[in-house]
Amino acid sequence: MTREEIMKIIEEQNVNFFRLQFVDIFGFMKNVALPISQIKKALDGQMMFDGSSIDGFVRINESDMYLKPDFDTFVVLPWRSREGVNAARIICDVYKADGTPFEGCPRVNLKRVLAEAKALGYTMNVGTECEFFLFQKEEDGSLSTRTNDVAGYFDVDPDDTGINCRREIIDTLEAMNFEVEASHHEVAEGQHEINFKYADALTAADNTLTFKWVVRSIAARHGFHATFMPKPVFGINGSGMHTNQSLFTQDGRNAFFDENGPLQLSKTAYHYIAGIVKNARGFTAVTNPLVNSYKRLVAGYEAPVYVAWSASNRSAMIRIPASRGLSTRTEVRCPDPACNPYLALAIMLKAGLDGVVNQLEAPPAVNVDIFEMTKAEMDAEGIACLPASLKEALEALQENPIGKEALGNHIFNKYIEGKEKEWDAFRMAVTDWEVKTYMKNY
Repeated sequence: MTREEIMKIIEEQNVNFFRLQFVDIFGFMKNVALPISQIKKALDGQMMFDGSSIDGFVRINESDMYLKPDFDTFVVLPWRSREGVNAARIICDVYKADGTPFEGCPRVNLKRVLAEAKALGYTMNVGTECEFFLFQKEEDGSLSTRTNDVAGYFDVDPDDTGINCRREIIDTLEAMNFEVEASHHEVAEGQHEINFKYADALTAADNTLTFKWVVRSIAARHGFHATFMPKPVFGINGSGMHTNQSLFTQDGRNAFFDENGPLQLSKTAYHYIAGIVKNARGFTAVTNPLVNSYKRLVAGYEAPVYVAWSASNRSAMIRIPASRGLSTRTEVRCPDPACNPYLALAIMLKAGLDGVVNQLEAPPAVNVDIFEMTKAEMDAEGIACLPASLKEALEALQENPIGKEALGNHIFNKYIEGKEKEWDAFRMAVTDWEVKTYMKNY
């Protein structure tokens, strides 16, 4: 999209309010709201903000930073229309005062890793599948984990008022030019999934961030609280973000497809799988970033906890969906929707490319239910487990060179620092479980 096209849309749709959006290293969407009088300054990338106020960005003596808009992300916000007056947004990269890209901007960092892939002859396509819960609010507006349905996987519950909310979410996404492919009720009560078409990795990260914002905004209009928390309720399935990914060559061919290869997968696909397997424990702290993430990554609730791959086995961390040709892809099933999509895609791409560049050999596929295997059987097959806690995941991230290569020094150090504080806060907290279990006996 060009500047002229944006100005035309603003005039035709009476856009009087404008949001410049960006994301911090922990995946939180930030924005600067502007009146239409500042639009030309904004499109010129001249809007300054205080970077020292953003967690993980810069020190107070380096605070002046600029927002450089990506014109292709401009969109009018359907739910913000008021009496014919509209609002719009545009996603930005963060730049330093000297006019250079800020290495601590997750979007800038993903562009850097994508440029490395391009130098090897590849682009990356991604499709994310974000699951979420719709919970009711209490009468005083506080949050609860009460759902509005008792439906299960693919069910239609006549009392499910979340269906109307999900329909408006889809209508809103389509008005924002998302191509929604499917939606359905997920396994747990109150759990939903909406799938949209794959895109290049940068657009996919933008879309995932936008998707979560739209879901929470529309849910609030219906009186619900939408959460992408990985495991909000004990004893039922948590929410994942299965991430379909493939490499394409510069001439538009799917580099993972080989009609004559085993499973019709190319050598590049097998190398990529090998890289994901090799580095999985090292990237989990980024793809599964919360203390709560590791309450989901346990056996028995369909969450993949074992580092293995298969063409169809859903107990493996990596699955190869049946589609071939341009749709040939790997589905990495461990990430959850609390992750920063820019960092998650950067580190998974870097992990896969490690396999491609070094021509790593993929281990044999595991086509049996890993959940039913004994530890001895898993050891014999060389099947590792994902980290069992955020602490263990952070240690694995720091031990794997892929981490710093994928995130860059600034994001890597700030991310580790922030997540170690999160772990310490959890470690020192006294939980309801401890009070219930210990108080009466001790």
